[in-house]
Amino acid sequence: METKEKPCLAIVVPCYNEELVLEQTTACLLAVLESMQQIISEDSRILYVNDGSADSTWDIIERLHSQNGRIAGVNLSGNCGHQNALMAGLSTAIRFADLTVTIDADLQDDETVIKDMVNLALEGNDIVYGVRSSRTTDTWFKRTTAQAFYRLMARMGVKTVYNHADYRLMSRRAVEALLRYGERNLFLRGLVPLLGYSTAQVEYARKERQAGESKYPLSKMISFAFDGITSFSMSLVHMVFWLGILFLLIAVGITIWVVACLIQQKAITGWSSLILSIWFCSGCILIGLGIVGEYIGKIYMEVKRRPRYNIKDERL
Repeated sequence: METKEKPCLAIVVPCYNEELVLEQTTACLLAVLESMQQIISEDSRILYVNDGSADSTWDIIERLHSQNGRIAGVNLSGNCGHQNALMAGLSTAIRFADLTVTIDADLQDDETVIKDMVNLALEGNDIVYGVRSSRTTDTWFKRTTAQAFYRLMARMGVKTVYNHADYRLMSRRAVEALLRYGERNLFLRGLVPLLGYSTAQVEYARKERQAGESKYPLSKMISFAFDGITSFSMSLVHMVFWLGILFLLIAVGITIWVVACLIQQKAITGWSSLILSIWFCSGCILIGLGIVGEYIGKIYMEVKRRPRYNIKDERL
């Protein structure tokens, strides 16, 4: 990214029921902006995206905006999901920002490295990934499953950045390129690496959440992981095909065994094993149909071309 003047920075923060952390988050992010006044424009600001919160999140954002012009807000008409909220923030930020950083409201991702991200952007990098060097604050289960997810995605041919979530800096042209991707089944951790612009990384240690609770329970994490796999890889469909080949070979083997038993005039017994085989094969068929159905369902959602989100109100 090349610019003669100081770039304008937008820090996009998706929010869902974050009333307990907004005040503290705002203070921390304003301090970050203040620390970078020598390298970024005075018009730089924090952009909160209220993702249909059921608490007083939007009321707090409105109050903070009235108190400080460097705080802006976008209020979505309903809960559209974390990825769609990020896209809403990016599409709004591109109207005034040269650089955009996305970060979660709980600030478990170290906000102090934003300055390092901006410096790397000024050196010519269009995308700077925030990569977790340590996840000691996560539970053993979350840490293990997250790392297993990144390895699984790599094995299935999906290009991602290991231990990177959605904490990243993007230049204006990188955001413009991302917004041209019109798919509704969003998985930004897989989309951004596809852009192909120059990249860099900064490492940080993940912190503990200061207040509130995680908005990603196990069910959402599983759904998010499955969306990532089915949106970027055909591996599951290929697995179903090879599973069918395996069953065919097994069936051929059983046929040979049955013929051999008939030649030797041996009685074939084992109704239980027969019934078990039927149930097993039926289960595998249903699993295969479910996987194929997931891909067909995504096609169905894409061809309808429904908007990802609707904006109810703005405070810019």
